[in-house]
Parts: sequence; C-alpha cells; structure tokens
Amino acid sequence: MKPLKNKLIRLVKRPVGFPSEDTWEYDFETIDELCDGEIIIQNLYISVDPAMRGWMNEVKSYIKPIEIGDVMRAGSIGKIIYSKNKLFKEGDFVSGWGGVQKYCRTNSKSVIKIKAEINDLPKHLGSLGMTGMTAYFGILEVAKIRQGETVLVSAAAGSVGSIAGQIAKIKGCKVIGIAGGKGKCDYVKNELGFDGCIDYKNESVTRSIRRECPEGIDVFFDNVGGTILDSALIFINRNARVVVCGAISQYNSTSIVGPKNYLSLLVNRAQMIGMVVFDYKERYQHASEEIIGWIESGKLKSKEDIYFGLDNFYNVFQKLFNGNKQGKLILKV
Repeated sequence: MKPLKNKLIRLVKRPVGFPSEDTWEYDFETIDELCDGEIIIQNLYISVDPAMRGWMNEVKSYIKPIEIGDVMRAGSIGKIIYSKNKLFKEGDFVSGWGGVQKYCRTNSKSVIKIKAEINDLPKHLGSLGMTGMTAYFGILEVAKIRQGETVLVSAAAGSVGSIAGQIAKIKGCKVIGIAGGKGKCDYVKNELGFDGCIDYKNESVTRSIRRECPEGIDVFFDNVGGTILDSALIFINRNARVVVCGAISQYNSTSIVGPKNYLSLLVNRAQMIGMVVFDYKERYQHASEEIIGWIESGKLKSKEDIYFGLDNFYNVFQKLFNGNKQGKLILKV
C-alpha cells in the first residue's frame, strides 16, 4: 500500500469547565502498513456531539474516558481505501468510531457497512445514526409515549430533540419544544410541526410551560437539565415519565445544579429515567428502517448542520454549547 500521511487531533489535557483550544493538539503520523484483518478508512464526515465533553472527564460513566494522548473520540462515516479483511472491500462505506482524524486504521469489530449514496452519508450520523437511535428509543421505549399525551422536549431544535419531538407527533401526541431564540422556535413550530415552542432566552420557562401545557406534562424528554428541568418538574402529571437523555447545561459546569423540585416525582408517582442508546444496539436496524420510512413519506425531517475541515474542529465544537446551530452538527473532513 502507498504510505498515508494522517492528520489527527489528540486530547492532551483534561478540561475544567469549558474546554480551551489547547485541550487538543494537532498531530501527524504515517500509516504505511496494514495487518491481516485490518482496514484503512478515509473519514468523510465526523460527528460532533455534546457527549464528547463527558468523554474527556476521568470519571465513571457508560463508556470509558478518552486517555490523554489518544485521538479525540468521535463517530464517523468513511470510505474503505485499503482492506486486508475479507468482510470488507475497497470502496465500501462504513460507520464507526473513526475519531477526529483524516484516516482510521482499524478492524471489522469497530465498524459496520452502510448502504447509501454519497449525498445521503451525513444522515447516517444524524437521523439514521446515534442521534436518530437515541431519539427513537428514548421517546418510544423509555418514555413509552401514548397517543394524546402531552410531550415537552428541551433542546428541541437540536439533533436529538428535533427527532424525538417529530416521532412523538407521528405517534399522535401534543408536542411542545423548548429552544433558544425566535429563529429556532420558528423552525421547531413551522418546519418540524411541533404544537408550540418556548423561547427560554426571552421568556419565563415556568410561565410559558403553564401557558403551553395547561393540562400538564405526561412526558418530559430532557436534553438540558438544570433550571429547565426544575421548571418542567413543577408541571408533571400523575404517572409522568421524565427521560434524562442529556444535560448540556451542566457539562461544562464546575458546580452541578441538581433538581430542586424532585419531590414532584413522589407526589405524582412519576419516574425519572436515564437512557443510553448503546443498550438498544441489537435493534438499530429495525429503528433505521422505520425512520427511513418516515423520511421518505415526508413525516420526519432530517437536518444536518455541516462545517468543513479538521482545522475547524474547535470552532465547530463550540457551537454545541453556544447555541449557534440547528440539527445534527457534522464536520466534513
């Protein structure tokens, strides 16, 4: 094989609070050999996710932390350019954990083949990737939504919240979103079809939930945590389900804000349930097929927010937390 010069981004220190740019370093390495069973993938698209912030912390979690000096962990879509594995051939498109780098040398255990046209590849990091799987299983299996229920979704213009809310609408629920700014709220209502949207930047969340959910909340699908979670807990109904999908308001905090209104769970015999998408990996294929059907029928919209170049990684990473994005955030290599 022809030697390849790989450009990559390594984690070089554990951040406290919001990561500074020197949390990572750019590096280069030469890939000039391939062992039996291995493949080399040219990464085409890299997923940029809020979970990245948690992976940098040296704490117990659902997945081990990134080691100092390792390539920054990230989901990816790529094309196989060299193969010594009988299960894969050159030209195959695959998804996996390719990391923030141009090329990835790996084995068949860490990737799966995908069937897609080149223009559809980003969807396999969004609505047909971990984002879509999280929304699908979170709203259907964990929240166990029922037709006619009122569902409140935080970070409703984001990658997971936007899909979770649309699925709830497909299943016959009343869906209210929470998002930041008029533009995002208009997008949630007018393009995604939510029944209403609360602008947490410009109005009282507590008063607005009372206005938008006069009969209370049956399901709160939470991606934010903090004060927004506290406001939602005030209005949950009996036997409500609060799905803790994420807590982006807390990821960079040095002092975690827990829910003050948690006794509402007791009074209403409600549940607060954490979910991790990896628990459902055996059922991803079924979920993908159903989501594809919704997209093709026009019932579900998939939005990818794509930026270009590994050199732009830090600027794109910041968009996760400054709100300057809509839909699934992706870096094109």
